[in-house]
Amino acid sequence: MPAHRARRRLTRTLPLAAALAAACVLPAGCMTTPTGRHQIILVSASEMNQLGDQAYAQVRKDTPVSGNAAARRYVQCVAGHVTAVAKAGYSWRVTLFQSKEVNAFALPGGRIGVYTGLLPYARTQGELAAVIGHEVGHVIARHMDARVSTEMLAGVGLQVLDTAIGGSGQAHQQVMSALGLGAQVGVLLPFNRAQESEADIIGLDLMSEAGFDPRESVRLWQNMASAGSQPPAFLSDHPSGATRIEHLRDHMPQALEQYRRARASGKNPQCGSAPVKR
Repeated sequence: MPAHRARRRLTRTLPLAAALAAACVLPAGCMTTPTGRHQIILVSASEMNQLGDQAYAQVRKDTPVSGNAAARRYVQCVAGHVTAVAKAGYSWRVTLFQSKEVNAFALPGGRIGVYTGLLPYARTQGELAAVIGHEVGHVIARHMDARVSTEMLAGVGLQVLDTAIGGSGQAHQQVMSALGLGAQVGVLLPFNRAQESEADIIGLDLMSEAGFDPRESVRLWQNMASAGSQPPAFLSDHPSGATRIEHLRDHMPQALEQYRRARASGKNPQCGSAPVKR
């Protein structure tokens, strides 16, 4: 299925999922996210981990790994500090992909991908921690699980998982789209407004707990806005950059207190800055 058709289908199904999540009419499938929002999850963690591994293998097959050893060490260092406080039960692994795409992703099962095109915008360790924390936040909150469940609720049916796991074709692409991967490698589909805002706050908490200055999350989005008339894919339009910054600032006092406690406990990441130039 082409990416634009998958995107339209997912957009059409989101109101149904939102309504069911708000009412939580299926108790067995109802879960509460770390911020207290309700959503419907109809797939198991093991199934999502399989799908995450598949999605990562697809990206790894079609996108080269960066040969810049210094950049790889930098990304791995930042990701290591963030994931150490994530408490999600995964063995997190990060790969730096050589691509001009200004983007990153994290998948169920613990796979994180960062594209080299992001590094000129995430110029400090704190700015990169904000991105990685945001992506890990999507996984912790099981946003991809909810999107796959949405496809099932929309009438696609349980057979989608049976076909998609280890399969190919339309059902496979539907599930990959729900995970956030478009038909083209490097095209990452945006989450909805509630999920994006939630991932922002979870990411802010993660970076603060790991010892990164949460104020750098605001600088990250300011960097993104400086991209001009063609903003990077990571800068999705829901919410807007200005709304995102305001939301982050509202949560900043709590994040700063968490950051001070982390520093007092000895957490002081020393990953340096991105070894690349814009």
